[in-house]
Amino acid sequence: MNAPLARGSIDGARLTDSRFTVPGMRCAGCIAKIEHGLAEIDGVDAARVNFSSKRVAVRHHESLSDQDLVEAIEKIGFEAQSVAANPLATDDRESKALLRALAVAGFGMMNIMLLSVSVWSGAGGVTRELFHWLSALIAVPVVAYSGRPFFESAAMALRHRRTNMDVPISIGVLLATGLSISETMTGGEHAYFDGAVMLLFFLLAGRALDAVMRNKTRAGIGALLSRMGKSATVLDDNGAHRRLAAEDLEPAMLMLVAAGEALAADGVIEDGSTTLDNAMLTGESAPEGVRPGDLVNAGAINLGNPVQVRVTAAASDTALAEIARLMDEAGQLRSSYVRIADRASRLYAPAVHSLALLAFAGWMIAGAGWHQSLIIAIAVLIITCPCAMGLAVPAAQVVASGALAKRGLLVKDGSALERLAEVDIALFDKTGTLTLGELVPQLGHLTTYQASVALALARSSRHPLSKGIAKTLEAEGIAPAALSQLREESGVGILARSGDTQVALVRPQNAGDHIATSLRIGDETIDIAFTDPLREDSAEALAALHREGVGGSIISGDRVGPVEAIAAKLGIAAQAELLPDAKLRLLEGLKSEGHKPLMVGDGINDGPALAAAHASIAPGSASDASQQAADAVFLGRALMPVALAVRVARKTMVIVRQNFAFAIIYNVFAVPLALAGMVTPLIAAVAMSLSSLVVVGNSLRLSKAAQ
Repeated sequence: MNAPLARGSIDGARLTDSRFTVPGMRCAGCIAKIEHGLAEIDGVDAARVNFSSKRVAVRHHESLSDQDLVEAIEKIGFEAQSVAANPLATDDRESKALLRALAVAGFGMMNIMLLSVSVWSGAGGVTRELFHWLSALIAVPVVAYSGRPFFESAAMALRHRRTNMDVPISIGVLLATGLSISETMTGGEHAYFDGAVMLLFFLLAGRALDAVMRNKTRAGIGALLSRMGKSATVLDDNGAHRRLAAEDLEPAMLMLVAAGEALAADGVIEDGSTTLDNAMLTGESAPEGVRPGDLVNAGAINLGNPVQVRVTAAASDTALAEIARLMDEAGQLRSSYVRIADRASRLYAPAVHSLALLAFAGWMIAGAGWHQSLIIAIAVLIITCPCAMGLAVPAAQVVASGALAKRGLLVKDGSALERLAEVDIALFDKTGTLTLGELVPQLGHLTTYQASVALALARSSRHPLSKGIAKTLEAEGIAPAALSQLREESGVGILARSGDTQVALVRPQNAGDHIATSLRIGDETIDIAFTDPLREDSAEALAALHREGVGGSIISGDRVGPVEAIAAKLGIAAQAELLPDAKLRLLEGLKSEGHKPLMVGDGINDGPALAAAHASIAPGSASDASQQAADAVFLGRALMPVALAVRVARKTMVIVRQNFAFAIIYNVFAVPLALAGMVTPLIAAVAMSLSSLVVVGNSLRLSKAAQ
């Protein structure tokens, strides 16, 4: 590792952000261990863990390389990999490994069970010994391969002098396998290879389901930062120009931003006027005109003329990068939410260890001998295996998520359903969320000739309003008029001649809060208004949420006029012109008052709020960053999936609690039998498997929950 930077020199130093995937994180204790461990390293300003995506965001001095930080995380006790170095190798690697292990365990379980049937049926002598040896030949490599996720996790925990759920699981599997090998080698009557492999299969099934839920549709936060331009043309004092990567830009440099180019840094317009698509930061549908002296942000797209921009902030100091940091910080706060399965399993490991140890010690004192005492202890470990508990949550969540997917809502993280079930207030962005985010021109008042002129003009412009006019008129079958001398003037519009008549599409004189353009034909001016239509079922969706006890309101970055108009139509409260940090403060205020808010938004400006809310949903038309920050994504033009998600989430938690109740009742009856020596490891494995099947069967009732 490079020489560390003295902590006192961090202030004022140039800091950068790095992100790492840490697949070995298992619980809330891992979060604290990683964050505290990294915070103690010289040169690290802050470390934030996002448990749902199993990633760590580190803000550090640029002298520390990603490899330095990977080594530091490994010294803390966790394998890590830089997201920047290999962004595709991280999120689903664990899922694939678990699925492979599950397939191997399933194959081994089926074959060993076939051999065991003959032994159960009374086969003895040489036949029994042969079947035990064949079972051993199958079971040992299966246990070695499929048990790795548990063995590695248990070994890591023990190396760092702590325990977790995988420790008793590993002990039970290894003891059962070791005892079975001993029985096979000495010609004993009983072997428990089938129980050990069956145990692994059901545990892996629950863990694989949970991993699939965690990684479903998960995308990296790099999707947000990718919206910034990758490079920029920089003008020197002598007029020469050169192309620089975005990370090499510095304040005071002069960028030349061509038409259609995304800004690579924040800055101030120094020369030229143009129109910017800045919706990702402001949430506004309409493009914004800018002129010398106006502040512009990285990621905005230049729709009009080339402009010169004096850089004020670049790389990790831009407004877009700040939103990314806000999303990371807010996401960490939400990822500290302790899932119901984690809460239920906190006492599992010490309780099972104690029971198995007491069983062994008690039977040894009673004179049963080490062999019989060990068999009883193994039976206790297996029969109390958390298979039913491990399946209780992911099985219900996967079935519920499948039911919601059929209705157009994709849930990305299993814990999201738990949080959706708890929300008590819903906050909606306006543009693209309550509305469709599509600017639709109102053209019914145009004559056929006026419409044909408007189409001919609109087709010649890249402006979003012109594109909307052209799309609508072409769909109506209007033929464009024959125009001549077409030209586009910056800040004015599209001008041309129709015969001897001057025609134009220009900015209206007095649009007020309304989005509009003006069609001029000679001395006649016809205003064309644009509307962003509400989703047709917005009112019904809000009413459905109200029936679930969830009130709704609007928080938007749009102007006051359009926001209040929508709020009045829907009969809900609203706040307008809110910047990303203002939305974040509003959500934190609600949470401090005891509320559990649901945020529904689509723009990059909603990203921090989506990450900070107790639960969040984004439409399918949302930016990549918003979909990454949200817990769920709804598809199509209807808003009802949002209300449906809350209702199904609450039904899911009822099923989850039923599953846990059954798992507890099962253990209440099964554990005393195991302690009494009335259960062999094989019977314990069968009982454990049956309890798992009951939990899965109960969870399947959710398949019709979204109907």
